Amino acid sequence: MSELAEWESFYVIVGSAAGALIGLQFVVLTLIAERPPIRAAEAGAAFATPTIIHFCAALLLSALLRAPWQTVLPAAVLWAVIGIGGMAYTLIVMRRMRMTHYRPGLEDWLFHAVLPFVSYALLVPAFFVEATYTREALFSVGATTLLLLFIGIHNAWDGVAYHVFVNLTRRDRGPGQDENAGHGQR
Repeated sequence: MSELAEWESFYVIVGSAAGALIGLQFVVLTLIAERPPIRAAEAGAAFATPTIIHFCAALLLSALLRAPWQTVLPAAVLWAVIGIGGMAYTLIVMRRMRMTHYRPGLEDWLFHAVLPFVSYALLVPAFFVEATYTREALFSVGATTLLLLFIGIHNAWDGVAYHVFVNLTRRDRGPGQDENAGHGQR
């Protein structure tokens, strides 16, 4: 199918990146698991698990677009299923974000709720227009895949940075030590 052939390099790159980042996320979580913060499971369900889901969705979309379909329709049906499932999952994540001991800020809501919901929502209209606007539908799926990859990268970095620079710093400071203890002084 010529429409999909033009996207080969894009999905090879994005899919490979998503797969590698899934593995890297597991390595990082394993390394920081030695000293889990209080309520780590609750925060993980709201912040860490969705990151893996977004990487997996980018990997799945990349694999679907590299499959040897005779027409775009079977892939488009799967786009819609992934889109609807992703939007539903994002709503669950939004509820979980409100239930953690951490109070999410604007950036958290943007990268854990708004952008993922919009990303998955882009897949649904792509299904409906794939027959008449195949090129535009493929660009929509490409934008979704890339956006999910960038969201995952941001969220993975943000989670690790929070754990390292906030949680471990708090834990390493014993009672009675001030905020600047342990930091280099000039």
